[in-house]
Amino acid sequence: MRDLAAGVRSFQRDVFPAKAGLFAELAARHAPDTLFISCSDARVVPELITQREPGELFVVRTAGNLVPAHTPYPDGTAASIEYAVAVLGVTDIVVCGHSSCGAMTALAEGHDLSGAPAVADWLRHADAAVAGTTGSTTGAARVADLVRENVLAQLTRLTTHPSVAGALARGALTLHGWVYDIPIGSVETLTPAA
Repeated sequence: MRDLAAGVRSFQRDVFPAKAGLFAELAARHAPDTLFISCSDARVVPELITQREPGELFVVRTAGNLVPAHTPYPDGTAASIEYAVAVLGVTDIVVCGHSSCGAMTALAEGHDLSGAPAVADWLRHADAAVAGTTGSTTGAARVADLVRENVLAQLTRLTTHPSVAGALARGALTLHGWVYDIPIGSVETLTPAA
């Protein structure tokens, strides 16, 4: 906690004064143009990777950058997607996977998740991606393949959300798939199926 408190003091002393005008504007206006769905992994920082200012990205972070398919039952991820698209009017959605993803590694390597039942249940949102890579490769290559396949599967799941489907039909929204490579800082662009 000391490090966090020191960071807040540094922000207040060094960063905030230089961006005071931006923060004053943001207090009255929230108009990001992109919904960025990434993994909860602490090594993946969307604003850093994209070099965006506060207020420019609407960020949803979930383990494995997973997007549950739309259901009649509310959940936080669906609410965030709907708010970004239907209320904020974002024009782009990025689903960003990453190298060395713990969630995808657990699935690719068949880790025993019996001690983490909530995690095991959540990772079922990647079943389509797992099915798409079964037997294709082994080891690190299998994890990398699963990361890519998962990004594409989550883009497909996004289209089950009515706000996303409607915006896509109107041509008001574009979906993007990315894979961020942590050790080299590159971003691979994936093309979703039509």
